[in-house]
Amino acid sequence: EKEASEDEEIYDKMACWCETNDKEKTKSIADAQSRIADLTTKIEEHTAASARLGAEITNLEKEVAGNQASLDQATAIRQKQLAEFNSEEKDMLESVSALKAAIVVLSKHHGGSLLQDKKKDQHEGTRLLGVANTLRYQMRKHARLFVGVLSPSERRALDAFIQAPEDYFDATYKQSYAPQSGQIFGILKQMKATFEENLSVAQKEELENQKAYTELKAAKEAEIAAGQAQLDTKQQDLASTDQKLAQSKQDIEDTRNTLSAEEQFLLMLKEKCSMTDNEWAERQKTRQQEMEAVSKALEVISGDDAHDLFTKTFNPSLLQ
Repeated sequence: EKEASEDEEIYDKMACWCETNDKEKTKSIADAQSRIADLTTKIEEHTAASARLGAEITNLEKEVAGNQASLDQATAIRQKQLAEFNSEEKDMLESVSALKAAIVVLSKHHGGSLLQDKKKDQHEGTRLLGVANTLRYQMRKHARLFVGVLSPSERRALDAFIQAPEDYFDATYKQSYAPQSGQIFGILKQMKATFEENLSVAQKEELENQKAYTELKAAKEAEIAAGQAQLDTKQQDLASTDQKLAQSKQDIEDTRNTLSAEEQFLLMLKEKCSMTDNEWAERQKTRQQEMEAVSKALEVISGDDAHDLFTKTFNPSLLQ
């Protein structure tokens, strides 16, 4: 009975240990399975978010690059426009200046003013020849500019002056200015006015082009800045999402390893505890049988028949 009591005490401790660990491991396994399910959902969400952000980043990069390309193209066009305007403006100003000088030369004679001597007359003839050369150069360089501006008769008069400017003086150099000078003087003024008008138009167009470019540049730079800001945010989000995805994958791998270890431990625990229960039951059965046998033996020994037999067979002399 003492042995049975000690054995039962040990068994109770073992049974308590089995029950406690079984509950703990069962709960741990359930928690791990639940965590794996949650992590699987997170991995799917992070994977989808990563793909979405990647596509959005690609589109934003294309958008920013497109806006930058448009700005670069507009800048190149603007630089070309400005270079062409500067060249055209310079040419127009030079032409206006040359025509002003020519007008000054002719204005000294327009209206019949006289020269004082032959030497001055020759000098004025040289200056008049310079006027003719100026007109020749301008007519060749800006022929299209004067289409529809000069009448056929004005063109003929201008050609005649260019070919022989000296004919506008008399043959004996008496400084009498030819009547045609008035027509040439008017043509020069008309040509100068044409250049000035075209210069004014070109300058206005330049201001409009500059304004349009400035507005376009501001708009494109705003679009580029906004797109770049979105791109920076998306890239940060993608980096964060990919980091979370990698962490979730590591967590689910660790959790699966933990789950596998817990399941193996629980399986071993159940086998060991089941074996302990079986061994305890077997010992209980054997001990019960032994106790029953001893009880029966005691009954036999303690009975009247056993006492009578003992009395009959007992020889006191044997004790001596």
